[in-house]
Order: sequence, then C-alpha cells, then structure tokens
Amino acid sequence: MFVDELTVKVIAGKGGDGCTSFRREKYVAMGGPDGGNGGAGASIIFKVDKGLKTLIDLRYNKIIKGEKGENGKGANRQGADAKDVIIKVPEGTTIIDLDTNLVIADLVGENSEVVVAKGGRGGRGNAAFKTHSDTAPRISELGEPGELRILKVELKMLADVGIVGLPSVGKSTILSMISGATPKIASYHFTTLAPNLGVVNLKDGRSYVMADLPGLIEGASEGVGLGHKFLRHAMRTKIIAHVIDMGAAENRNPIDDYLVIRKEIEKYSDKLAQKKEIIVANKMDLDGAKDNLIEFKKTFFDKEIIEVSALNAKGLDKLINRIADLLDEVEASSLYDDEELESHVVYKFKNERPFTISKDGDVWVLEGAELEKLFKMTRFNEDDAVVRFARKLKGMGVEEELEKLGAKRGDEVQICGYIFEFKE
Repeated sequence: MFVDELTVKVIAGKGGDGCTSFRREKYVAMGGPDGGNGGAGASIIFKVDKGLKTLIDLRYNKIIKGEKGENGKGANRQGADAKDVIIKVPEGTTIIDLDTNLVIADLVGENSEVVVAKGGRGGRGNAAFKTHSDTAPRISELGEPGELRILKVELKMLADVGIVGLPSVGKSTILSMISGATPKIASYHFTTLAPNLGVVNLKDGRSYVMADLPGLIEGASEGVGLGHKFLRHAMRTKIIAHVIDMGAAENRNPIDDYLVIRKEIEKYSDKLAQKKEIIVANKMDLDGAKDNLIEFKKTFFDKEIIEVSALNAKGLDKLINRIADLLDEVEASSLYDDEELESHVVYKFKNERPFTISKDGDVWVLEGAELEKLFKMTRFNEDDAVVRFARKLKGMGVEEELEKLGAKRGDEVQICGYIFEFKE
C-alpha cells in the first residue's frame, strides 16, 4: 500500500528527576549534599532510509513516545539518559508542525535526520544547588517535560521530471518505454494508483529520474479523483512533462485537456505552475492527430512540443534527449520559502514577558511555556523548592504584573490548573 501523507503525535521523554540526598558515612565528617542529576529524556528523531518508498510503517504508529530519563541517585550518581527513538522515513519526507504550520525539516540525502521532539533535560540534584552561602540545600528539580507535537508527515518523491496528464493519455506507457519502470497499464482510467518512478539512461552517459503522477482530472486540486494526493510529488521536479492525447481518443479535445490540467496545477501551487514545461503530443499514430496538433499549436504557439507515438516507439529518443538538455539548463529551486521554515522564523517578540495573565471570574490565570516548565519541574513537597519557585516568578515579573492589573494579596492565582494564594 502506498501511503504518502499522515498525521502523527510525538511525545519526547521526560527528563529524570534530580535527587535530594546527603552523605551519611560512618567515618566521613562533614557529609554534605550528594544528590545526582536525572538523565535526559528520549528525543524523537526522524531519519532517512533510502530503502523505504512509503510512509506505511507510520500509519500504524500514530503516537510515538520516548522513554523517561533515569532518576538521579545519592552518592552523586547521575541517572542514565534514555535512548532516543529513531523513526525511519523515505527520502523526500517533509515534516510540518500542525500548531504553527511551519516546516520542521525536509529530509533529503542519505542518513539525513532531524529531532522533531526534544527530550526533557534531567532535573538537578541537590548537589548542584550547593553554594558558599547554602552548603546543605534541601532542594532538587523534577525532570523537564519532553516536547509534545502534532506533526503532518508528507512524502514528496524525488524525481527530475514529473509526467502529468489526464487518465489514459499514455503516461505509464511512455515511462515504461523510456525507462526501467514497469507500471501497470490498461485502457481504463486510474490504472495507476501510486506514483511510478523510472530511471532514464542516455547513450551519452546522462541519466535522470521520471515520475508518472496518476489520477489528475478536473477538480483534482480540490480533492476530486486521485490527483490531489499525488500533485505534491511534482513539487521536487525541475520539469513537467505534460502528456496530451493528440489522437483525441474518447472524443477528447486536446486543447481542453491541456487547460484542465494546467488549471489544476496553477490552483495547487504557484511554484509548481512556474516550473519548466514540455508538451508531449502522444498518439500521433492515430487518425486526426496531425490536424489536432496544428490547432493545438495555433492556440499554444509559445509552448515546446515533442511529437511521439508511444505505441510505435516513435519520437521517444528525441523526447528523452530534449528533456536531458533542459535539465542541464534548469536550476533546482528551493521547495519552501524561508518564512515557511521553522528554522528561519524570526521571533520578533522574544523580549516580551514569557507569560500572559488573564482573569477567569475571581481567579488570575497565568500561562506561558517558560512559566509552565518551571512549575512542572518544581518539587512542591520541599520548602526550599517552593521558595525558589516564588523567587523565580518574581524575577520573571509575575508579581509586578499582577499588582499592575489590580491583584490583591489573598487573591487566587492559577498555574497549570493548580490554585495558589497571591501573598508576600
């Protein structure tokens, strides 16, 4: 089964908890804190495996979780890091964060990989909090929560040339004649249910990859037929080879056929529409094909057209050589603009406060990733940890902002669903 798009939930592992411990050895004076740090939680990593051609393995693995890091122990023993989770995906896989709609990574190249969800760091043990002024801290941290993300995973196959056209115009036949591909071929629509790849080898030593993209019909860009599922695979191509049934079988009009597909391509993507295009006038062996071609050229006089008959293997050498020449001329364009990439996003508001305050009835509600992480890593059963938590909030400006908004001592404040009293 060919699977090229799905949604998956990834949850990286939580960091191990730090340890609160003191040395208590019979003949060792001045024991002191010796609680070790927790180990890092498992990260979720997507890595290219060129042997894979589909995302079907992920279809049955919709929730991917990383293991928790090991807790720290006494005697300054640090917890072990959890083993990262490696998810193998085909080359050409794009990963998008559905919360931001930004592209996390576009994986191209052997062994390319990306951390899609980072494991939480281990909490610090009390030995890490020892200072000159506090030589016996009774405080340690809980492990940091791992990242949680909802991802859209898409496969956009790697090919130099994308063959497009309406069903039964001869796309699969052409691919089978000029490459080593063996697609299923029949006279009915939608014979091809998945993109077929073929490698074209020229006598002069050049070679390139062609992809037969099935199922394009009117309305494909909006989900009609099968084509909307496969248009994405044309995005990596340098050239579009647009196959037209110039013999006008099934009472087709070649001009209308061309316009139908062009309309769907333009509606799907401006980048795809701007790619170099070559018209492949197929079935030139049929009666009326030459007359149809004359009319077609009158309408599309600015288009480059190669005449072929896939049935009789005529014109195919000229076609593959011309495509090779065009590939030498056309430079590869980037698949995504900078503003679509997570790594290029400029966080213009990074100097603003790392929290927001709203009011729900009589309760002040505090939210913010940094604040919530601090809350989740605090041991509230340790008095020193509670004091540190309050001090950190004050340092963030939470207390000052609450007072500006009119909060009074004794008011209730909510963080992560827990209620606290606002006091000195």
